[in-house]
Amino acid sequence: MNQQLELLETKVAFQDITIEELNQMVTNLQADVSKLKEQLTLLSQKLQATQSPNIANLSEEIPPPHY
Repeated sequence: MNQQLELLETKVAFQDITIEELNQMVTNLQADVSKLKEQLTLLSQKLQATQSPNIANLSEEIPPPHY
């Protein structure tokens, strides 16, 4: 009986360590995802800012002379 109890206590101790390691991994991954979201937002804003002035609407386009 004592041996079974010790075995269960050992398993629980290892499970606690594993859960803590997994929790740390999830926390690190969440931080990485947050950073990537910020970078994607900034990149998207920069892309929109550089494209807007250079592109005319289709209604403003003049047909080429060969039409």
